Amino acid sequence: MRLYRLFLLSLFFAFLTLNAAQNEEQTVQENAIELPKEVELENARDELSKIQKELSKGNSIWLKSYNSYMAYQESRKSLREVKYRIEQLEGRSSSVERKLEIEALQAKQKVLTEQIEFLKAQGASPFVSLLKPDEAGELPSITNPFDIITGLSYVKRLNSYYKDYVLREEELQELITILDRQVTLYKTITRLDPKADYEVELEATLLQVEKFKLALETLVSTAEVYEKRIESTEAKINKEIKDQIYKLLNIGMIVAVLIIISFLFKRVIKRYIVDNERFYMANKIVTFINVTLIIIILLFSYIDNVGYFATVLGFASAGLAIAMRDWFMSLLGWLVIVVGGSIHVGDRVRFVKDGMEYVGDVLDISMQRITLMEDVTLTTLETNRRAGRIVFVPNNYIFTSMIANYSHGSLKTVWDGIDIVITFDSNHKKAAHLVKEICRKYSKGYTDITRKQINKLRDRYSLKNSNVEPRVFTFIEPHGVKISAWYLTNAYATLTLRSTISADIIDAFNGESDITIAYPTQTFYTAPIPPKSPPPPMDV
Repeated sequence: MRLYRLFLLSLFFAFLTLNAAQNEEQTVQENAIELPKEVELENARDELSKIQKELSKGNSIWLKSYNSYMAYQESRKSLREVKYRIEQLEGRSSSVERKLEIEALQAKQKVLTEQIEFLKAQGASPFVSLLKPDEAGELPSITNPFDIITGLSYVKRLNSYYKDYVLREEELQELITILDRQVTLYKTITRLDPKADYEVELEATLLQVEKFKLALETLVSTAEVYEKRIESTEAKINKEIKDQIYKLLNIGMIVAVLIIISFLFKRVIKRYIVDNERFYMANKIVTFINVTLIIIILLFSYIDNVGYFATVLGFASAGLAIAMRDWFMSLLGWLVIVVGGSIHVGDRVRFVKDGMEYVGDVLDISMQRITLMEDVTLTTLETNRRAGRIVFVPNNYIFTSMIANYSHGSLKTVWDGIDIVITFDSNHKKAAHLVKEICRKYSKGYTDITRKQINKLRDRYSLKNSNVEPRVFTFIEPHGVKISAWYLTNAYATLTLRSTISADIIDAFNGESDITIAYPTQTFYTAPIPPKSPPPPMDV
């Protein structure tokens, strides 16, 4: 019996021990389950706080646009409430308190109205400006080589706008992902902590996500259309650029052919025209014709309406002709010079303008001016007292100023004269004879050349006097007898021959006892004037 009791007692203790162990294990399991819930709730709240902090920065253009939209809607709602309250107060009896409240509400109404006007662009849709792709401007038409750069720039601008549009899409997708995560965290926190009240936030976030997803759908479809539009525009511009390149190559080939033909013409001219002056002028004429043809080809190649261009050019020319009269006159003068042939490169010419004289050689005849190299001449010796200057004479001076050409046509000689005065008692006949012989001696070569040149000019000009021999004239002057000698000399070296002849005349006169060079003097006789002896006879 005692053993039976001990057995029952041991069974009881064993049962108690087993029950205590089961209770302890159950407690441990319950604690193990409850501990992860707290951690999950804490983690969810931390993550939610980070998301809210990130969204509150307002860096996203989508959030800014949505907030503006919501502010617009709230302002409209508040404005309706304010208007309704004002109507209620105005319908009741007036009192000081009501008047003050009405004034405050009217001030608030004015502020809300201004705010609504400011946010009016976001009224119909929160993402109107963001969903619409940026416009790159009017599609350029590639009609000349310079438009190629414009076309390439337009394509580059379109691609840049498309990249920005794609970035908007990526930003919106990222924002939707964050908002979806925020919705999940609201639901998780509500499930783990029934006391947490996030119903308003959850509803607002769900509405926001719905708006953003609708915008994303529109954005994706618009991006596809925009991409196809860019591809079509790029293909059109590339085709026009390719056409312009082909057209430019064709024009380049034509211009190259014209340049080659011009070069061949110049080679032929150089071969058959020996005279450098004629070759220079012919070379400039060929260059002018070549450049004119190239300009005409370019104009007709890149101007669609030639008649319209001609009309505009006519009106423009009339205005320019008035404003740039001297320029056009110089151009016309150049045509007269080139076509008329009155002046050539290398000619010795003299220009007179406003009392100033310039004598020199023509270096160049451009479309606007004649370039002159001033030489040492009688004009520089007696008038200017300087030489070696480069003188630019506008072409229009041929219409208004005196121009002398010392080497026109085939003539390369001019008449030059020397005057020398002898006393009244000198043998003037012998003096004139000596001067003529000296002039004939030194000018004989130029006389023969001039005779041949004048014979060639008879076909072009009516020459009355073809005498080319030296001429000597005798005149009575206050201080003696002036012997004026005229002879032909080189148009480019008149002073040299004048100096040589003058020196020989002086030597010849000094060698004669009956010839005395006169200068302003006076003679006084203190005795009767002696009779003059008759001059000896001369063999002429």
